[in-house]
Amino acid sequence: MSIQSLFDTYFRRFLKFGIVGVSGTIVDFTITWLFRDVVGLYDLVANAIGFTVAATTNYILNRIWTWRSQEKNVGVEYLKFFAVSLVGLGLNTLILSLLKHLFAFDNADVNFWCAKVGATLVVMLWNFFANNFFTFRKKQHHSDMAEATVSPNQSSNPS
Repeated sequence: MSIQSLFDTYFRRFLKFGIVGVSGTIVDFTITWLFRDVVGLYDLVANAIGFTVAATTNYILNRIWTWRSQEKNVGVEYLKFFAVSLVGLGLNTLILSLLKHLFAFDNADVNFWCAKVGATLVVMLWNFFANNFFTFRKKQHHSDMAEATVSPNQSSNPS
């Protein structure tokens, strides 16, 4: 595969991932708002709920559209995706906790939402690369591996 085709493949995949991520961000922010501002839960708890619901919807959309996964063991694949998401949640919560105290706005709500945007952007990169190389990594079949080890100058029949 050429460098250009590799770039095109990853660029297209990242764009799709980004589009799915936008829908997930809408889900995340809506659920977070609902549980924080309507239900009255502590902001980091509401954030965890929003992040978890968004991770589940993102798995479904990324499986079908971004990576077009054919993995038959959906449960294992989902658990891998969710594990990546849990690490992302930890990163998101850590970054959110740090950033919301760094912003100097007089309004605590503005500080929280600005911090949430920053945390979301950083965690997006983690999620893409971790899912690309762990969750949705294509398995190479034994026949593909055998063909890959035979150089073009070698023959499969020794003469």
